[in-house]
Amino acid sequence: MPRCQAAQIKRADLASGRAVKRAANADVSEALESITGLWGGLVIQFSAHKIINMAQVISNSGHEDMIHDAVLDYYGRRLATCSSDKTIKIFEIDGENHRLTETLKGHDGAVWCVSWSHPKYGTILASSSYDGRIFIWREQNSQWQRIYEFTLHTASVNLIAWSPPEPGCHLAAASSDGSVSVISFVDNSFSHQIFPAHGLGVNAVSWAPSLPPDQLVSAMAPGQSPTILRRFVTGGSDNLVKIWDFNAQTQGYENIATLSGHTDWVRDVAWSPTPLSKSYIASASQDKTVRIWTCPASADVSQAGNWSHTELKFDAVVWRVSWSLSGNVLAVSGGDNRVSLWKESLKGGWECVKTIEE
Repeated sequence: MPRCQAAQIKRADLASGRAVKRAANADVSEALESITGLWGGLVIQFSAHKIINMAQVISNSGHEDMIHDAVLDYYGRRLATCSSDKTIKIFEIDGENHRLTETLKGHDGAVWCVSWSHPKYGTILASSSYDGRIFIWREQNSQWQRIYEFTLHTASVNLIAWSPPEPGCHLAAASSDGSVSVISFVDNSFSHQIFPAHGLGVNAVSWAPSLPPDQLVSAMAPGQSPTILRRFVTGGSDNLVKIWDFNAQTQGYENIATLSGHTDWVRDVAWSPTPLSKSYIASASQDKTVRIWTCPASADVSQAGNWSHTELKFDAVVWRVSWSLSGNVLAVSGGDNRVSLWKESLKGGWECVKTIEE
Protein backbone atom coordinates (compact mmCIF):
# COMPACT_ATOMS: atom_id res chain seq x y z
CA MET A 1 0.00 0.00 0.00
CA PRO A 2 1.48 3.40 -0.88
CA ARG A 3 2.82 5.41 2.03
CA CYS A 4 1.24 8.72 2.99
CA GLN A 5 3.54 11.65 3.56
CA ALA A 6 1.40 12.66 6.55
CA ALA A 7 2.26 11.58 10.10
CA GLN A 8 1.48 8.00 11.05
CA ILE A 9 -0.32 6.56 14.06
CA LYS A 10 1.32 3.40 15.36
CA ARG A 11 -0.49 0.46 16.90
CA ALA A 12 1.14 -1.07 19.95
CA ASP A 13 0.63 -4.13 22.12
CA LEU A 14 -2.16 -5.60 20.01
CA ALA A 15 -2.52 -9.36 19.97
CA SER A 16 -3.74 -10.23 16.49
CA GLY A 17 -7.47 -10.85 16.51
CA ARG A 18 -7.61 -10.60 20.31
CA ALA A 19 -7.66 -6.88 20.96
CA VAL A 20 -9.86 -4.02 19.90
CA LYS A 21 -8.76 -0.41 19.85
CA ARG A 22 -10.76 2.67 18.96
CA ALA A 23 -9.03 5.72 17.51
CA ALA A 24 -11.19 8.83 17.37
CA ASN A 25 -10.82 12.35 16.06
CA ALA A 26 -12.52 15.69 16.07
CA ASP A 27 -14.05 17.29 13.00
CA VAL A 28 -13.88 21.05 12.42
CA SER A 29 -17.65 21.10 12.58
CA GLU A 30 -17.39 19.74 16.14
CA ALA A 31 -19.78 16.98 15.10
CA LEU A 32 -18.88 13.40 15.94
CA GLU A 33 -19.33 12.18 12.41
CA SER A 34 -17.35 8.99 12.21
CA ILE A 35 -16.30 5.86 10.44
CA THR A 36 -16.23 2.73 12.50
CA GLY A 37 -14.81 -0.58 11.39
CA LEU A 38 -12.51 -3.44 12.26
CA TRP A 39 -9.18 -3.33 10.52
CA GLY A 40 -6.98 -6.25 11.53
CA GLY A 41 -8.12 -6.18 15.15
CA LEU A 42 -8.33 -2.38 15.28
CA VAL A 43 -11.63 -0.55 15.62
CA ILE A 44 -11.21 2.85 14.03
CA GLN A 45 -13.59 5.73 14.56
CA PHE A 46 -12.84 9.04 12.88
CA SER A 47 -14.50 12.04 11.34
CA ALA A 48 -13.92 13.97 8.21
CA HIS A 49 -10.96 16.22 8.92
CA LYS A 50 -8.26 14.97 11.23
CA ILE A 51 -7.42 12.11 13.56
CA ILE A 52 -6.38 12.27 17.19
CA ASN A 53 -5.11 9.03 18.72
CA MET A 54 -7.40 8.98 21.78
CA ALA A 55 -8.44 5.72 22.50
CA GLN A 56 -9.42 2.73 24.20
CA VAL A 57 -8.13 -0.83 24.05
CA ILE A 58 -10.23 -3.87 24.85
CA SER A 59 -7.34 -6.23 25.50
CA ASN A 60 -9.52 -9.05 26.82
CA SER A 61 -12.45 -9.38 24.46
CA GLY A 62 -13.55 -12.73 25.86
CA HIS A 63 -13.50 -14.28 22.39
CA GLU A 64 -11.64 -17.57 22.07
CA ASP A 65 -10.69 -17.15 18.41
CA MET A 66 -10.12 -14.47 15.78
CA ILE A 67 -12.46 -11.44 15.74
CA HIS A 68 -13.89 -10.74 12.27
CA ASP A 69 -16.02 -7.65 12.81
CA ALA A 70 -16.60 -4.94 15.40
CA VAL A 71 -19.27 -2.27 15.04
CA LEU A 72 -20.40 0.59 17.27
CA ASP A 73 -24.11 1.32 17.48
CA TYR A 74 -25.72 4.57 16.31
CA TYR A 75 -24.90 6.40 19.55
CA GLY A 76 -21.40 4.97 19.96
CA ARG A 77 -22.34 3.49 23.34
CA ARG A 78 -22.29 -0.18 22.45
CA LEU A 79 -19.80 -2.29 20.58
CA ALA A 80 -20.77 -5.60 18.96
CA THR A 81 -18.00 -8.04 18.03
CA CYS A 82 -18.10 -11.44 16.32
CA SER A 83 -15.60 -14.22 16.00
CA SER A 84 -14.59 -17.61 14.65
CA ASP A 85 -15.57 -18.90 18.10
CA LYS A 86 -19.19 -18.72 16.77
CA THR A 87 -20.28 -16.03 19.22
CA ILE A 88 -21.27 -12.36 19.25
CA LYS A 89 -20.35 -10.18 22.22
CA ILE A 90 -21.92 -6.88 23.28
CA PHE A 91 -19.87 -4.31 25.21
CA GLU A 92 -21.12 -1.15 26.93
CA ILE A 93 -18.75 1.74 26.16
CA ASP A 94 -18.42 4.64 28.60
CA GLY A 95 -15.49 6.91 27.84
CA GLU A 96 -12.35 4.91 28.50
CA ASN A 97 -14.29 2.14 30.21
CA HIS A 98 -15.95 -0.90 28.68
CA ARG A 99 -18.02 -3.74 30.08
CA LEU A 100 -19.05 -7.04 28.49
CA THR A 101 -22.82 -7.27 28.92
CA GLU A 102 -23.92 -10.15 26.70
CA THR A 103 -22.67 -13.13 24.70
CA LEU A 104 -25.00 -14.29 21.92
CA LYS A 105 -24.77 -17.90 20.74
CA GLY A 106 -26.45 -20.03 18.09
CA HIS A 107 -24.36 -19.95 14.94
CA ASP A 108 -22.68 -23.21 13.87
CA GLY A 109 -19.75 -21.55 12.12
CA ALA A 110 -17.54 -18.50 12.20
CA VAL A 111 -19.55 -15.29 12.51
CA TRP A 112 -18.29 -12.91 9.84
CA CYS A 113 -20.38 -9.80 10.27
CA VAL A 114 -22.61 -7.88 12.68
CA SER A 115 -24.77 -4.85 11.90
CA TRP A 116 -26.90 -2.54 14.06
CA SER A 117 -30.22 -1.24 12.74
CA HIS A 118 -31.21 2.40 13.13
CA PRO A 119 -32.51 2.97 16.70
CA LYS A 120 -35.90 4.20 15.46
CA TYR A 121 -36.70 0.50 14.92
CA GLY A 122 -35.50 -0.56 18.36
CA THR A 123 -32.28 -2.12 19.62
CA ILE A 124 -31.78 -4.63 16.83
CA LEU A 125 -28.58 -6.41 15.79
CA ALA A 126 -28.10 -8.76 12.83
CA SER A 127 -25.36 -11.38 12.45
CA SER A 128 -24.22 -13.52 9.51
CA SER A 129 -22.10 -16.63 9.46
CA TYR A 130 -20.15 -19.21 7.51
CA ASP A 131 -23.03 -21.55 8.40
CA GLY A 132 -25.19 -19.74 5.80
CA ARG A 133 -27.60 -18.34 8.36
CA ILE A 134 -28.61 -14.81 9.31
CA PHE A 135 -29.84 -14.14 12.84
CA ILE A 136 -31.67 -11.01 13.95
CA TRP A 137 -31.48 -10.20 17.65
CA ARG A 138 -33.44 -7.67 19.69
CA GLU A 139 -32.95 -6.32 23.17
CA GLN A 140 -36.06 -5.65 25.25
CA ASN A 141 -36.10 -5.00 28.98
CA SER A 142 -32.34 -5.61 29.12
CA GLN A 143 -32.77 -9.11 27.65
CA TRP A 144 -31.47 -10.18 24.23
CA GLN A 145 -33.59 -12.57 22.16
CA ARG A 146 -33.19 -14.03 18.69
CA ILE A 147 -36.35 -12.88 16.91
CA TYR A 148 -35.67 -14.13 13.37
CA GLU A 149 -33.58 -16.73 11.57
CA PHE A 150 -33.03 -16.72 7.80
CA THR A 151 -31.83 -20.04 6.36
CA LEU A 152 -32.35 -19.87 2.58
CA HIS A 153 -28.72 -19.23 1.66
CA THR A 154 -26.81 -22.38 0.73
CA ALA A 155 -23.32 -21.07 1.50
CA SER A 156 -21.52 -18.58 3.70
CA VAL A 157 -23.20 -15.20 4.27
CA ASN A 158 -20.23 -12.88 3.99
CA LEU A 159 -21.62 -9.45 4.75
CA ILE A 160 -24.87 -7.84 5.92
CA ALA A 161 -25.96 -4.21 6.01
CA TRP A 162 -29.07 -2.37 7.21
CA SER A 163 -30.61 0.25 4.94
CA PRO A 164 -30.88 3.93 5.87
CA PRO A 165 -33.97 4.42 8.07
CA GLU A 166 -36.08 6.48 5.64
CA PRO A 167 -37.18 3.66 3.28
CA GLY A 168 -37.82 1.29 6.18
CA CYS A 169 -35.99 -1.42 8.08
CA HIS A 170 -34.31 -3.58 5.42
CA LEU A 171 -31.29 -5.86 5.79
CA ALA A 172 -29.29 -6.79 2.67
CA ALA A 173 -27.02 -9.84 2.71
CA ALA A 174 -24.24 -11.00 0.37
CA SER A 175 -23.62 -14.75 0.09
CA SER A 176 -21.06 -17.07 -1.47
CA ASP A 177 -23.96 -18.94 -3.10
CA GLY A 178 -24.14 -16.07 -5.62
CA SER A 179 -27.33 -14.54 -4.29
CA VAL A 180 -28.38 -11.45 -2.37
CA SER A 181 -31.24 -11.48 0.11
CA VAL A 182 -33.16 -8.52 1.51
CA ILE A 183 -35.02 -9.07 4.78
CA SER A 184 -37.66 -6.46 5.67
CA PHE A 185 -38.99 -5.78 9.17
CA VAL A 186 -42.42 -4.13 9.04
CA ASP A 187 -45.08 -3.96 11.77
CA ASN A 188 -43.15 -6.40 13.95
CA SER A 189 -43.03 -9.08 11.24
CA PHE A 190 -40.45 -10.18 8.67
CA SER A 191 -40.57 -10.78 4.93
CA HIS A 192 -37.77 -11.50 2.50
CA GLN A 193 -36.59 -11.56 -1.09
CA ILE A 194 -33.66 -13.56 -2.46
CA PHE A 195 -32.28 -13.33 -5.99
CA PRO A 196 -29.13 -14.19 -8.01
CA ALA A 197 -26.57 -11.39 -8.15
CA HIS A 198 -23.02 -12.61 -8.96
CA GLY A 199 -22.65 -16.13 -10.30
CA LEU A 200 -19.33 -16.87 -8.61
CA GLY A 201 -20.33 -15.46 -5.22
CA VAL A 202 -21.22 -12.15 -3.58
CA ASN A 203 -18.65 -10.69 -1.22
CA ALA A 204 -20.06 -7.31 -0.21
CA VAL A 205 -23.11 -5.06 -0.19
CA SER A 206 -23.60 -1.39 0.70
CA TRP A 207 -26.73 0.80 0.66
CA ALA A 208 -26.97 4.11 -1.16
CA PRO A 209 -28.22 7.23 0.66
CA SER A 210 -32.00 7.37 0.74
CA LEU A 211 -32.03 10.76 -1.02
CA PRO A 212 -30.48 11.30 -4.46
CA PRO A 213 -27.85 14.07 -4.71
CA ASP A 214 -29.97 16.30 -6.95
CA GLN A 215 -32.53 16.74 -4.18
CA LEU A 216 -29.94 18.45 -2.00
CA VAL A 217 -28.25 20.63 -4.60
CA SER A 218 -31.43 21.88 -6.25
CA ALA A 219 -34.40 23.60 -4.66
CA MET A 220 -37.57 21.57 -4.33
CA ALA A 221 -40.91 23.11 -5.24
CA PRO A 222 -43.26 23.91 -2.33
CA GLY A 223 -45.20 20.82 -1.36
CA GLN A 224 -42.96 18.53 -3.38
CA SER A 225 -42.14 15.26 -1.63
CA PRO A 226 -38.59 13.92 -1.73
CA THR A 227 -37.81 10.73 -3.61
CA ILE A 228 -36.89 7.98 -1.16
CA LEU A 229 -34.49 5.44 -2.65
CA ARG A 230 -34.05 1.74 -1.89
CA ARG A 231 -30.80 1.20 -3.74
CA PHE A 232 -27.60 -0.68 -3.00
CA VAL A 233 -24.35 -1.82 -4.60
CA THR A 234 -22.76 -5.28 -4.54
CA GLY A 235 -19.29 -6.64 -5.29
CA GLY A 236 -18.64 -10.16 -6.48
CA SER A 237 -16.15 -12.88 -7.32
CA ASP A 238 -16.94 -12.23 -11.00
CA ASN A 239 -14.84 -9.03 -10.65
CA LEU A 240 -17.95 -6.86 -11.12
CA VAL A 241 -19.67 -4.07 -9.19
CA LYS A 242 -23.46 -4.02 -9.60
CA ILE A 243 -26.06 -1.41 -8.65
CA TRP A 244 -29.55 -2.56 -7.64
CA ASP A 245 -32.76 -0.55 -7.32
CA PHE A 246 -36.15 -1.42 -5.84
CA ASN A 247 -38.93 -1.37 -8.44
CA ALA A 248 -42.18 -0.30 -6.79
CA GLN A 249 -44.26 -1.82 -9.61
CA THR A 250 -42.74 -5.29 -9.52
CA GLN A 251 -41.90 -5.06 -5.80
CA GLY A 252 -38.50 -6.51 -6.58
CA TYR A 253 -34.87 -5.44 -6.94
CA GLU A 254 -33.41 -4.91 -10.41
CA ASN A 255 -29.81 -4.68 -11.58
CA ILE A 256 -29.77 -1.19 -13.11
CA ALA A 257 -26.03 -0.83 -13.81
CA THR A 258 -22.87 -2.93 -13.89
CA LEU A 259 -19.44 -1.37 -13.40
CA SER A 260 -16.52 -3.38 -14.76
CA GLY A 261 -12.76 -2.96 -14.77
CA HIS A 262 -11.40 -4.92 -11.82
CA THR A 263 -9.31 -7.93 -12.84
CA ASP A 264 -9.85 -10.01 -9.69
CA TRP A 265 -12.50 -10.52 -7.02
CA VAL A 266 -14.21 -7.43 -5.64
CA ARG A 267 -13.79 -7.90 -1.89
CA ASP A 268 -15.67 -4.84 -0.62
CA VAL A 269 -17.88 -2.00 -1.80
CA ALA A 270 -18.97 1.18 -0.02
CA TRP A 271 -21.47 3.80 -1.21
CA SER A 272 -20.74 7.21 0.27
CA PRO A 273 -23.51 7.68 2.88
CA THR A 274 -24.04 11.41 2.38
CA PRO A 275 -25.77 12.57 -0.82
CA LEU A 276 -23.35 15.29 -1.89
CA SER A 277 -23.23 16.91 -5.33
CA LYS A 278 -22.16 13.52 -6.74
CA SER A 279 -22.66 9.84 -6.03
CA TYR A 280 -19.50 8.03 -4.88
CA ILE A 281 -18.91 4.28 -4.74
CA ALA A 282 -15.62 2.76 -3.61
CA SER A 283 -14.71 -0.80 -4.59
CA ALA A 284 -11.78 -2.80 -3.17
CA SER A 285 -10.31 -5.69 -5.10
CA GLN A 286 -7.94 -8.59 -4.88
CA ASP A 287 -6.24 -7.02 -7.92
CA LYS A 288 -4.54 -4.58 -5.47
CA THR A 289 -6.61 -1.58 -6.51
CA VAL A 290 -9.41 0.58 -5.19
CA ARG A 291 -11.70 2.26 -7.66
CA ILE A 292 -13.63 5.37 -6.65
CA TRP A 293 -16.61 5.58 -8.99
CA THR A 294 -18.26 8.98 -9.43
CA CYS A 295 -21.59 9.94 -11.03
CA PRO A 296 -22.72 13.60 -11.26
CA ALA A 297 -26.01 14.53 -9.60
CA SER A 298 -27.49 15.46 -12.98
CA ALA A 299 -26.66 12.09 -14.56
CA ASP A 300 -28.61 8.83 -14.54
CA VAL A 301 -26.90 6.32 -12.22
CA SER A 302 -28.45 3.45 -14.21
CA GLN A 303 -26.21 4.27 -17.18
CA ALA A 304 -22.80 2.71 -16.56
CA GLY A 305 -21.25 5.23 -18.95
CA ASN A 306 -22.14 8.05 -16.56
CA TRP A 307 -19.80 6.62 -13.92
CA SER A 308 -16.19 7.76 -14.15
CA HIS A 309 -13.53 6.33 -11.86
CA THR A 310 -10.23 7.05 -10.18
CA GLU A 311 -7.97 4.07 -9.55
CA LEU A 312 -5.76 3.85 -6.46
CA LYS A 313 -2.98 1.26 -6.66
CA PHE A 314 -1.57 -0.59 -3.66
CA ASP A 315 1.20 -3.06 -2.91
CA ALA A 316 -1.09 -5.75 -1.50
CA VAL A 317 -4.60 -7.13 -1.78
CA VAL A 318 -7.20 -4.59 -0.62
CA TRP A 319 -9.80 -6.02 1.75
CA ARG A 320 -11.97 -3.18 3.01
CA VAL A 321 -13.18 0.32 2.20
CA SER A 322 -15.35 2.57 4.37
CA TRP A 323 -16.55 6.19 4.19
CA SER A 324 -16.82 8.78 6.96
CA LEU A 325 -20.39 9.87 7.70
CA SER A 326 -19.61 13.21 6.08
CA GLY A 327 -18.92 11.23 2.92
CA ASN A 328 -15.61 12.84 1.96
CA VAL A 329 -12.99 10.64 3.64
CA LEU A 330 -12.36 7.07 2.51
CA ALA A 331 -10.57 4.49 4.67
CA VAL A 332 -8.76 1.68 2.85
CA SER A 333 -7.41 -1.48 4.51
CA GLY A 334 -5.17 -4.01 2.82
CA GLY A 335 -3.11 -7.13 3.27
CA ASP A 336 -0.11 -5.09 4.40
CA ASN A 337 -1.74 -4.32 7.79
CA ARG A 338 -2.08 -0.61 7.03
CA VAL A 339 -5.13 1.62 6.91
CA SER A 340 -4.88 4.70 4.71
CA LEU A 341 -7.29 7.64 4.64
CA TRP A 342 -8.05 9.36 1.35
CA LYS A 343 -9.71 12.67 0.55
CA GLU A 344 -10.69 14.32 -2.72
CA SER A 345 -8.62 17.39 -3.56
CA LEU A 346 -9.98 20.65 -4.93
CA LYS A 347 -8.68 19.57 -8.34
CA GLY A 348 -10.71 16.36 -8.21
CA GLY A 349 -7.89 13.91 -7.49
CA TRP A 350 -7.69 11.69 -4.42
CA GLU A 351 -4.90 12.24 -1.90
CA CYS A 352 -3.73 10.12 1.02
CA VAL A 353 -4.00 12.26 4.15
CA LYS A 354 -3.12 9.74 6.88
CA THR A 355 -1.77 6.24 7.41
CA ILE A 356 -2.40 3.98 10.40
CA GLU A 357 -0.08 1.01 10.58
CA GLU A 358 1.27 -1.65 12.89
